[in-house]
Amino acid sequence: MRAFSTLLALVAAAAFGGLAATAIRDLPHSAHAQAPVAPAPIGAPAGVAATAALPASVSGQPLPSLAPMLERVTPAVVSVHNTRRVRVSPFGADPFFRRMFPELSQERLERSLGSGVIVDAQRGWVLTNHHVIEGADEVSVTLADGRTLEAEFVGSDPETDIALMRIPAENLSAIPLADSDTLRVGDFVVAVGNPFGFNQTVTSGIVSAVGRSNVPGVGFQNFIQTDASINPGNSGGALVNLDGELVGINTASFNVQGSMAGNIGLGFAIPSNLAGSVMRQLADTGSVRRGTLGVDTQTVDARIAQGLGLSEPRGAVVTRVHEGGGGARAGLRTGDVIVSANGQRVDNAEALRNIQGLQPVDAPMTLGIVRDGRALEISARLTEIPRDGSAYDPRLTGATLADLPEALRRSSDRISGVLVERVEPGSRAERNGLRANDLILASTGGQFHDLSGFRASLADQPDPLILLVQRGRNRFQLRLQ
Repeated sequence: MRAFSTLLALVAAAAFGGLAATAIRDLPHSAHAQAPVAPAPIGAPAGVAATAALPASVSGQPLPSLAPMLERVTPAVVSVHNTRRVRVSPFGADPFFRRMFPELSQERLERSLGSGVIVDAQRGWVLTNHHVIEGADEVSVTLADGRTLEAEFVGSDPETDIALMRIPAENLSAIPLADSDTLRVGDFVVAVGNPFGFNQTVTSGIVSAVGRSNVPGVGFQNFIQTDASINPGNSGGALVNLDGELVGINTASFNVQGSMAGNIGLGFAIPSNLAGSVMRQLADTGSVRRGTLGVDTQTVDARIAQGLGLSEPRGAVVTRVHEGGGGARAGLRTGDVIVSANGQRVDNAEALRNIQGLQPVDAPMTLGIVRDGRALEISARLTEIPRDGSAYDPRLTGATLADLPEALRRSSDRISGVLVERVEPGSRAERNGLRANDLILASTGGQFHDLSGFRASLADQPDPLILLVQRGRNRFQLRLQ
């Protein structure tokens, strides 16, 4: 009944002026703009403009309202303040004068604002976006009751844009996590956050789509799309259902004209099931471990579809199966076309990577494939690829490797390869010239897309071992000794 009453409130709000329920009034576009005034009805006092008003009751019943639900939710939505120290030179970015006159550089504090959600009152856990706290030297949280507390960083996952913090406070309120898999297009949702520095602003709308995965410049994606306004500062805030349960973490809005063009009804939130899974891994280990099938794939285009006798150019065709991986253990073969994974449609190779990237190590995966014109179903388990360089080749000892950030893969450059995440000082990898943040694009064994392919390219311990490395904007060959 509670959710039904709140639903009636939203329907009533739509009938009397739209679904947007905000804590601030719209301001005119300029100081000279004047809002139109409706003519006063017959009998109204002179000089008093008539305004539409909601009735106090309908059929003898008080009008339903979002207020009771929001009274429970808003104390759990916080402001997140990010502070970092940067050195600013009067010579700007000019490298010569910056080196000549380092004493003229001054330290400056840069501050930014976002939102967060308390999801565990006992532990003081606060979920927010990775991009809200990225690069911060200090992070503080302001509660709805006005208390400001220093936050302890627990861990973050740039690939899903989730970060977990802990605050040392008592008498906290938390929002329970809902099962976001039950969301349907058309469900009513409410977004709570701190856009533009305004505290506790509330907007409402509906779920426009689920499972969105084509947002430019973002990592692994499974977004909830909503027309509830999500503006700068809303990032990390709560998207809740009519029962006041957390269904998503607000993360982005999309507007080709930029944020200053205003809201156009394209907001995106990270589903609570995904956020909860990442949160539990961060709480346990401080990082996220991802699984992989251990196969190389290529998007099925019209030419490939014709060659394989497929009815339509759709899916990811397996071009290589790496020994010891989850795909090999499940019996995948070169030439298999993967058309679904865990019930989700696979239209191309990128979609398959995205689905894998959202699963933890050892997660089960049911694959729908087409093999020799026959539809089959295969059960697989994702495996973890080692990240220690010595597991690939002794000449890489001391390097910690990782798959490229998904946002970089989706960039206009379409780079593929692996990332050198860290290099131990004095290690063999450092002596061979590798540095943290280098991108390895190819090796003596050929090109590769990820860690699985890199390991396969070095399976025969090639001698000499030459790597194609990108450092910043420069590319060069590195011969390892």
